[in-house]
Amino acid sequence: MRPSYLGKILLRWCDRCHAPVLAKQCSCGSATREVPVTPPGDARPAFPADISLINRIYEEHFGAPLIPEGHCALLNKVPDSDRMEEIIVGGGVAGIIRYFPKERRWEPVPRPEACTLFLPKKRFVVVSDDAVPFIRDEGMSLLAPGLLSIDDSIRAGDEVFILTRDNVCIGVGRARVDAAAAREMKKGSIVRTRRNVASIIVPGPVTWGEVVKANSQALAGVEAGSVEFVRDVAGRNPALVANVSYSGGKDSLVTLLVVLKAIGKVPILFADTGFEFAETYANVEDVAREYGLAVIRTDGVTPFWENFGRQGPPAVNARWCCKVCKLIPVGRRIREEWGECLSFIGQRRYESASRARSDRVWRNPNVPVQLSAAPIHDWTALHVWLYLMQENAPYNVLYERHLDRIGCFMCPSSDMALLHGIEEEYTDLWEGWREKLEEYRKANGLPDEWISQGRWRLKSGCRDEEDSHY
Repeated sequence: MRPSYLGKILLRWCDRCHAPVLAKQCSCGSATREVPVTPPGDARPAFPADISLINRIYEEHFGAPLIPEGHCALLNKVPDSDRMEEIIVGGGVAGIIRYFPKERRWEPVPRPEACTLFLPKKRFVVVSDDAVPFIRDEGMSLLAPGLLSIDDSIRAGDEVFILTRDNVCIGVGRARVDAAAAREMKKGSIVRTRRNVASIIVPGPVTWGEVVKANSQALAGVEAGSVEFVRDVAGRNPALVANVSYSGGKDSLVTLLVVLKAIGKVPILFADTGFEFAETYANVEDVAREYGLAVIRTDGVTPFWENFGRQGPPAVNARWCCKVCKLIPVGRRIREEWGECLSFIGQRRYESASRARSDRVWRNPNVPVQLSAAPIHDWTALHVWLYLMQENAPYNVLYERHLDRIGCFMCPSSDMALLHGIEEEYTDLWEGWREKLEEYRKANGLPDEWISQGRWRLKSGCRDEEDSHY
């Protein structure tokens, strides 16, 4: 899948503070440098559970953890058939983790710069001095005559590090043969070297509080712009009751904070599909209580099951659920409560191509009584997270459990890595969903793989649908 630019990549790094910075100058006064991440470049913080997962994957494969204790790490999701994430540490991409749904396993894909952070204890090869310039400077594969030694654990297809006699990493790649076979070879390729965009990694510990401080000027700038936007839109629509469309996610929470600063207290509009996590319901209550706000709820669970019986489960390319469970109930509730309204929504350009193309103020044809506006349209995920940290805001704890997006627990737009994690951690929720899928599968003569391989998430004969802005 080809990467796409949805906006300018803003991620930079301050080597003095060892912190990611969203401006050309850190708040400490030092100039920052670009971090070469894959577009759209919407990097987010790696929480302790994320770091634990990454280090477990790298330790199992290479015998050592990737991310040193006390270091700030970011994750940048890149286009892939399921999930692939770049791991940013010390201002550079140290490696990748990639998920294989059929095998339910993660694979580490390291960069040579990872050896700035750790030295592999297994799955590495050592090459002769005369082979070094060809591999390091020309990106050539490791051939049998250049092999000095190979770790016993290497199997064909494994990711490996290529080291010199002095343990300097000169490349990474994928083994073509097992270790035993490589030792017997007189000619031929042993490791196919992979070319990567070079990164600079300057290791150093830092706290997230210090990262927030390093970005204080950048955060003040985006806050001021968003507050001005809210005041302008509200001022031009004085007859419409203002509210914030709140999902329990990070973007809607930041939008709420900005709106509160701009125009004061407003009600929050919560589209309750009936398929939210318990943690999301708790977060809605916590936020309402923390800021003293009224909650206006909708109910979408009944029409969901009515539609499920007729159409089967919603799919990535047939997301009837958004219209049936959110848009229509929201429109009905708005007419009951206010007639019309102005809703501030946590939509960002870096989320999808359709959102990048969207106006900042619009009316969804499915909800004509709602004028929608996006105060944080140009914010990145890192802006959002640093702002939440700065404001000590009560964000949804699900983000600390490998969930990077908050919504219905069985959302078909989720990748299989996320759905498999939910299946393992929320067994009761998932078992109820699986039973409904099984009933539909049997009634329609579908194969077992329709469920086990997540084929229910794609409906044949349907085209991709545009974003619903919810």
